[in-house]
Amino acid sequence: MTSKIDITDLSLYRAMAEELNAHPETFTVLGEADMVLALVMRRDEGSDFAVRIRFEGLRCEAVDEVDASEAPLADYFLDGPLAKWQAMFDDIVANGAASGRQTINSLALLATNAGDVRLRGDDPMGVDKFSRFNQTLQEYLDGAARVAVTA
Repeated sequence: MTSKIDITDLSLYRAMAEELNAHPETFTVLGEADMVLALVMRRDEGSDFAVRIRFEGLRCEAVDEVDASEAPLADYFLDGPLAKWQAMFDDIVANGAASGRQTINSLALLATNAGDVRLRGDDPMGVDKFSRFNQTLQEYLDGAARVAVTA
C-alpha cells in the first residue's frame, strides 16, 4: 500500500524542480519550455493551496506558494479539488508516472464539471502553452515518484 504524499507542502514542488534540473538529458528531447503556470488545489473548507511554477529553457527556475487569487496572473493555471490532485499524485507515486486518465493532459482536457481539474487562463496565447509544453509539465509532476522514494 502506497502512503500518501503531502501535496500541499511546497517542499514537494521544490524537490521535483531539483529532480528535473538534475536530469536535463531527460528534457532535451522535449525541447525548451517557457511558461509560468499555477496549480490550484481547492479544499472543501477553504484555505486553498496554490503554487506558481516557472520553466525557462530546460529548467524549472522558480517554485513559489501563492494565494489562489494570484493564479490568473500565470500564463495558465490548473484548478481543481484537492482530492482530484491527490488521486493524480497517488497514481504517480504508485506507478512511477501518471497512468491512464491520471495524466495532467487527460485531467485538464476531459474536465466536464466543477469537480474536475480544469485548465484556465485569461490569455489564449498563455493557455496555449499548456498544449505546447504539457509533456514537460507531466515529466515535472512525475518527478513526485522519484522524490517520494527519497523523502
